[in-house]
Amino acid sequence: MIVDDRMSAFIDSLDRGNTPFLNEIEKYAIETQVPIIRKSMQSLLKFLLAYAKPKKILEVGTAIGFSALLMSEYAPEGCHITTIEKYEKRIPIARENFKRAGKEEAITLLEGDATDILRELEGSFDIIFMDAAKGQYINFLPDILRLLSPGGLLISDNVLQDGDIIESRFAVTRRNRTIHARMREYLYELKHHPQLETVVLPVGDGVTLSTKLPEK
Repeated sequence: MIVDDRMSAFIDSLDRGNTPFLNEIEKYAIETQVPIIRKSMQSLLKFLLAYAKPKKILEVGTAIGFSALLMSEYAPEGCHITTIEKYEKRIPIARENFKRAGKEEAITLLEGDATDILRELEGSFDIIFMDAAKGQYINFLPDILRLLSPGGLLISDNVLQDGDIIESRFAVTRRNRTIHARMREYLYELKHHPQLETVVLPVGDGVTLSTKLPEK
C-alpha cells in the first residue's frame, strides 16, 4: 500500500457505497480475482464525474465492466461511455453485466487491441480513463492526446506500482523491469508535456489527473 492501511480503511469507511448491482459485480471480481478499481479510486471517480459533468467518456480497459458501470451510474444523464477490452474471456461477462444493468445503449464495448482501436477512433472525449496494461500507457498516449477534448481530463490508474515506482530498476523483479521503465517514462511525459497539466496522487495504487490545455 502507498498510504497507510489503517488510514485507507478509515477513508474508505466514510464512503456512501454503491448500488446493489455494483456491489454484486465487485464481490464477483474479488472472488474470481479479476482486478477492478479500488474503493479509494471509486470515490475519486464519483467526485470527478460530478465535478466535470462529462458527456462522452472513453475507457481503456473494460475487464468485466465494473468501472464502466460505475461511471455510467454516477455520470450525468445522457453521458455515453466507450470502453475497450481485448481479453476474450472477460468480454462476454462485461456484455452480460451491461445488459443486466440496462446500460447497453449507454455503454459501447469495442473488442480488440487498444493500440489498433485508438488509432482508428475519431471524435473527442471529455474524460479518458486509462486502466489497462500499465506497460502500454506510454504507447497509447499520442492517440489519447488526440482524442482528449481541450479542457478534458485524462485519468490514469495504477501508476505507482504499489510503491515500486520509486525503486531502482535493479530493486524490482526482472519480469517487471520493462513495465517499471515504461511507467517512469509515462509519468515524466505527463508532467512535462506542453499540452498537459498533471498531478500525481497517492490514491489506491497511484493515479494521475491530467487536463489538456487549450492551444495558445
